[in-house]
This record gives sequence, structure tokens and C-alpha cells, in this order.
Amino acid sequence: MKKFCIIGAGNFGSNIARTLYEAGHEVLVIDNNRQHVQEISEYCSVAIVADAADKEFLASQGVTEMDAVVVAIGERSHAATLATLYLKELGVKRLVVKSVNEDHGRILRKVGADEVVYPEKDMAIKVARNLASPNILDMLSMTGGYALHELAPPRSFIGKTLIELDLRRRFNIYILGIKDVLTDEFILMPPAERQIKDSDLLLILGQAADVEKASRK
Repeated sequence: MKKFCIIGAGNFGSNIARTLYEAGHEVLVIDNNRQHVQEISEYCSVAIVADAADKEFLASQGVTEMDAVVVAIGERSHAATLATLYLKELGVKRLVVKSVNEDHGRILRKVGADEVVYPEKDMAIKVARNLASPNILDMLSMTGGYALHELAPPRSFIGKTLIELDLRRRFNIYILGIKDVLTDEFILMPPAERQIKDSDLLLILGQAADVEKASRK
């Protein structure tokens, strides 16, 4: 079990808190809105009504003992910036902050955010990619233009083995794993003789353009 602190219990923060709590972790939620705190109280370990832009208060909550702190008060950019600065000065292990825009994100990084997230922008990009390439269900960007993709197999893949598909030569992509959604079986580095089924999800490493090209076949 890990320990997390979520500052801000709006839609973004409350969903993070609830997901972590339901996964069995200890979750402290802080928000200055009493209604938000009341609504999230049954979906976290502790919920407190307080102003997180207060360094002494943050220190009193044991934030340095947390595995990560998420600042989810992006709509109040000044408060988010102050909270980020104080949390960094206190020495939190991992600091993830929601930003309202790119300029705010640059400020947050300068005052100590380890990761800056843009929920609306990130979701918009994901939706756009899904519209352009419906078979690509999710993507995790990496360096050098590479990414890990979760791909529902195109119709042309089904019934063929990996050796028959020859994806490495044809598209310069690599299948790292296959999950059968019906049996929940996951095969890491599947053998070349593994036949693709319509119930499979493919974990693929490759350039985004190459994966999109393969998904349209």
C-alpha cells in the first residue's frame, strides 16, 4: 500500500483520489471547498477542509512521507503555484501538478513540479487520435518518437500468426505483449506462432506513424 496526497477535489482530483483509494492505497485529500470535501470523504482515507497554499499546514500533514503528491487546483493558478513551491521546499518525493495552460506549466516546472499534466489538452489529443485511428486504444509516448500503443487488431490481422504478419519488416513495429480480453491471459513477448484473435489487445512498440499505418491495413 502506498500513500498519496491529493490537493484539490474537483473532477480531476476527486477521480484520481477515488481511483487510488479503490486500488487499496492510503489517500489524503485537501480542498478549501467544504462541499467537495464532503463529496469525496467516503472515497478516500482522510479528507480535510483547508487552504493548501500554507507551508506550515502542508508540513503538518506529513507530505514528505507520501509516495506522491498531486496538486489538482489548476483553475486557481496562483494557489497551485504556491502549493507547488512549498511542497518542493518541503522535499516531497514526487510532485505532479495540473496546469491551466502551457505558460502556467513552465512556471510550475521552474518552482519544482516533477510532472505537469494538462487534462483537457491530453484528453483532446487522445480523442483526436482515436478518431483518426480507431484501432489505437491508448498510447504512452517515449523518447525518439517511439511510443507504446494498445491496439485492437485490425480485421486483416485476425486469424494470422505473428510470423505471417511480419510486422517488424513491414512496418518496423514490435509486438511486446498480447492480452486476451475474454480470458484475461497476458503473453509477454508472444511466440511467432501465436495466432491473433478478435478478442486480443496488442501491446506494440513503434513510431506513431508506423503503428497508425499498420492499424489501417
